Amino acid sequence: MGIATEQRDDGIRVITMDTPPVNALTVQGWFDLAAALDEAGRDPASRVVVLRAEGKGFNAGVDIKEMQHTAGFDALIGANKGCFAAFKAVYECAVPVIAAVHGYCLGGGVGLVGNADIVVASDDAYFGVPEVKQGALGAATHMARLVPQHLMRTLYFTARTIKAADLVQHGSVYDVVPRDQLDAAALALAADIADKDPRVIRAAKEALNGIDPIDVNKSYRFEQGFTMELNLAGVSDELRDEFAGTEKSGRQRENK
Repeated sequence: MGIATEQRDDGIRVITMDTPPVNALTVQGWFDLAAALDEAGRDPASRVVVLRAEGKGFNAGVDIKEMQHTAGFDALIGANKGCFAAFKAVYECAVPVIAAVHGYCLGGGVGLVGNADIVVASDDAYFGVPEVKQGALGAATHMARLVPQHLMRTLYFTARTIKAADLVQHGSVYDVVPRDQLDAAALALAADIADKDPRVIRAAKEALNGIDPIDVNKSYRFEQGFTMELNLAGVSDELRDEFAGTEKSGRQRENK
């Protein structure tokens, strides 16, 4: 349970998210994931990372129930910082990160995948950024790395999802395979990278990040600022209460 790491003899480091029931990470979970990715980049034995998950889907974003059962804004601020740290860790990992996605990849999951170097998905995988339904903003930065601008805006404003198979035509998903072949496909691709000189691959990762036209860290941080404004206005708690079946917005008003 939680975040597990396996360093294989062939240079492939497998990082697995396993937080039932839906892989919605707690505040600590996001920081644990960031730490696992940072460690992978520092370890000279790591040549490539495969980021995968157990359970029904890849990642369902932040744990909204944790947020609504925590007094004040500590959990919100923690989730914002944790997501930023994890997304940054994927992007800045010193070796390539392959995301192996199955089932749903929502919200924070898109943040992870959008910052990954390569995406392989199962035929049941789909992606979406439903933040607007919970009074938040975020991951548009990363969805924009998966689909063209106007499609990203449509998905963002409507909170609709898109199938992995539809992303292959945009070049953002490398391959779609049957669910039971996903791990093998990701590991085969990782083995191809691990076979290359690690000095060159690490230099290539740094070089590609250096010529990226968008500063993903700054862009995502800008989005988070609007999320904080919506929370201070009380909008976010009202919408999260509807989702989580809680009454935090009412308690906040009573305490004023």
